[in-house]
Amino acid sequence: MMDPAAFSTSYAQARQRFLEAAQQAGLPVEGKRHPERGRDGEELAMDVARDGEPGAERVLVLSSGCHGVEGYCGSGVQVTALRDAAWREYARSRGVAVLYVHALNPYGFSHTRRTTHENVDLNRNFHDFSRPLPANPAYRELHPLLLPDQWPPAPATEQRLMAWMQQHGQAAFQAAISSGQYEFPQGMYFGGTAPTWSNLTLREALRAHGRRAARIAWIDFHTGLGPSGLGERIYAGPDDAAQVARVRSWWDGGGKTPVTSIYDGSSTSAKLTGMMWSCVADECPQAEYSGIALEYGTQPLLQVLQALRAEHWLHLHPEAPPAQAAAIRQQLLEAFYTDTPEWRQRILEQAREAMVQAVDGLAG
Repeated sequence: MMDPAAFSTSYAQARQRFLEAAQQAGLPVEGKRHPERGRDGEELAMDVARDGEPGAERVLVLSSGCHGVEGYCGSGVQVTALRDAAWREYARSRGVAVLYVHALNPYGFSHTRRTTHENVDLNRNFHDFSRPLPANPAYRELHPLLLPDQWPPAPATEQRLMAWMQQHGQAAFQAAISSGQYEFPQGMYFGGTAPTWSNLTLREALRAHGRRAARIAWIDFHTGLGPSGLGERIYAGPDDAAQVARVRSWWDGGGKTPVTSIYDGSSTSAKLTGMMWSCVADECPQAEYSGIALEYGTQPLLQVLQALRAEHWLHLHPEAPPAQAAAIRQQLLEAFYTDTPEWRQRILEQAREAMVQAVDGLAG
């Protein structure tokens, strides 16, 4: 299954390979154009390809690039799947249409950022913004330490951060930073104050392709948490025992790869706010929904958080020397994409297993 040419070294290359793979598969692509331009001036778009009958009652969504730079992994999985005739025939034979959503956040993908062009974490942006937003007092306390005026930070700043973590624990430290905050627009893990372009555009795609489905499954590809190369299946849905049980019955991998949950503390992820999966109930209320985030590990958590701090600092300091800026962007890329054949092979094997399980679950 390994295809070295499926993975890319830039957003522009990834998009071209996705478009070519869809064309070779005989699938039309809807290019939803982004209002900004890419790192090299290229057009940005969320690209959507559907493989299957327009009226299929069972739809599997495979999405990449929710967190921009994480798209290198998910795009490679999507391109490989489009080129895999046996996989495509298996889904068709079970009556499942597959919806490929490439580069949910094309701006972050192109510019080597995790956030959207609004500096928003897309997976914290799905709220009813007419209602009060969640408060995160722990992040408020840490914000000036996380993003100091200079980089690298002064030793005293790092000592204060480590003292906070030692007092409250690493899990609390991770939750304070990553669960989502709505107070600091230029801060980390900012969830926004209104729906982003990516939020609205994804909803449009779901309405177009999911309104006739009786059952929808969703695998959203992510990187950056957990042991290197391990694909954690994180339950992506409401805190509902029946839904959790169904998702675990589909994707537990025969006990080898248990489905984890942010609700019972079994996941490497903190409990989050404003998650993307919630838009399925809004846009396709008629459908039974089952979803996971397939989260591939890269580097240790604190190393990943440090790379994110550096990149956010760079965003706030565009006057940084070019050599420092390049080093920070490379550090972020390596935190979310391990560019080795061994890592990529593990990613593809686990993705295909999860995709087949999703088809079987939908058809069962």
